[in-house]
Amino acid sequence: MRTQRLAGAVISVLALALLATGCGGGDSDDGGGKTKKAGATAATDRVEPLATVPEPALPVTVDSADGTKVTVTSADRLVPLTGSLNEIVFTLGLGKRVVARDITATFEQAAKLPVVTRAHDVSAESVLSLRPTLVIAETTTGPAEAIDQIRDAGIPLLVVEPAKSLADVGTRITTVAHALGVDAAGQELSTRTAERIAAVQKRIPAAGDGGKPRVAFLYLRGSASVYLLGGRDSGASSLLEAAGAVDAGKESGLDKDFTAITSEALAKAAPDAILLMTKGLDSVGGAEGLVKIPGVAETPAGLDRRFVSVDDGVLLNYGPRTDQVLASLVEQLYPDGA
Repeated sequence: MRTQRLAGAVISVLALALLATGCGGGDSDDGGGKTKKAGATAATDRVEPLATVPEPALPVTVDSADGTKVTVTSADRLVPLTGSLNEIVFTLGLGKRVVARDITATFEQAAKLPVVTRAHDVSAESVLSLRPTLVIAETTTGPAEAIDQIRDAGIPLLVVEPAKSLADVGTRITTVAHALGVDAAGQELSTRTAERIAAVQKRIPAAGDGGKPRVAFLYLRGSASVYLLGGRDSGASSLLEAAGAVDAGKESGLDKDFTAITSEALAKAAPDAILLMTKGLDSVGGAEGLVKIPGVAETPAGLDRRFVSVDDGVLLNYGPRTDQVLASLVEQLYPDGA
């Protein structure tokens, strides 16, 4: 899915709502209704590493987001503890140095690496068994006991802030690159990503007489009876706004990350289109199952069967493949004008 940040937000909402829990390129190896699957991200789940493999210039000492300082002396055996971090490391060209992955790192080049998380919790024992020289985590990575155990074993562990919007993409890439001693590669990748995002945005049609499309982000896991409507802090707002749309949940006054779906909340949001993760849409039986969720069929999006899906592994990553995510959104939101 997407991020451990999203998983944490979902768990919090589930607890409050008393719902059942459930979770849910380059050629270098390292490195129903109107619903449409994400184009490039669905066709080939690969990252595109930089053309030149960088050589880390170490040691470096960096500030960790949890208030500590971390000295990195070797990038020989890397363990990025989220799918998004794995994606950045591979795209920087250092994939051959990665020895493990988080369960959400689903892209092709990382698929055969051992998984060191259970659900969304890190297994300290699994990490330590791989003798990493650097572990990279996010502020949402847990449990805290596992993080402490890795550090207590003497392994350098860097914590970085999760990306929440397009504005975080470049900073996050350069932060990881600096910790790995590949600053030039970080700047190159940051620039490449920004240029590709800008190129996609140039293809967005001007708003018509009806104004910008209102899009609601739904997080669904039908098998666990999880039906959530994204609000201001869901992580989707920046992406939708970059695609020339309005986040209908945020615009309707939902200040939290997620809230349980109700007919009243959907009616107030009144989305013209609904954005979902691909597995979430599949979990409710596709478009026909989606319109059976109370309130969906009565929205403009439900009446028109205007549903947009993007692969779970990339939608909210805000990383090197954000241009692909944005391109898929634009293609699906403006099929006649993008």
